[in-house]
Amino acid sequence: MEDLKLSANFQASAKNLYDAWLSSNIHSDFTGENAEIEPRIGGKFNVADGYITGTNLVLQPYGRIVQSWRTTEFPDYAPDSRLEILIEKHNSGAKLTLIHSMIPEGQKSMYQKGWKDHYLKPLKKYFQNKKK
Repeated sequence: MEDLKLSANFQASAKNLYDAWLSSNIHSDFTGENAEIEPRIGGKFNVADGYITGTNLVLQPYGRIVQSWRTTEFPDYAPDSRLEILIEKHNSGAKLTLIHSMIPEGQKSMYQKGWKDHYLKPLKKYFQNKKK
C-alpha cells in the first residue's frame, strides 16, 4: 500500500471548498465530469463519470472530509483506499490538504498526477473564474 499528501491554497473560503467537494453540481462543474454525491455521513459518491466511487465516512463542516475511495483501476482484491481532505483558513482564502492512503502498490504516481491535473488545478481555476 502507498500513501500521498498534497496541499494547495485557494482564493475561496473553507466553506466554499468544503461545499464544492460535496456538491454534485459544483463537483461536476469544476472537474468537467459527472458527479453524484450524497453529502452525508454514509452517503455514497460516484464521480469522474463513474471512474471513482466511495462513501463519506466523516464530515466535519468546513474542516474535514474522510471518504473510502477507489477507482475502476483498483485490483478486485484491493480494499478501498482512504481519502482525507483537511481545509483550513489561510491568509485571505483557505488551504486544502489531501491525504490519500492505502493506495494499491504501484498506483501512487498515477493518482498523485491525477489529483493535481483533475482536481487541484481545475478547482483553483474554478474559484479564480468565480471572482471575475
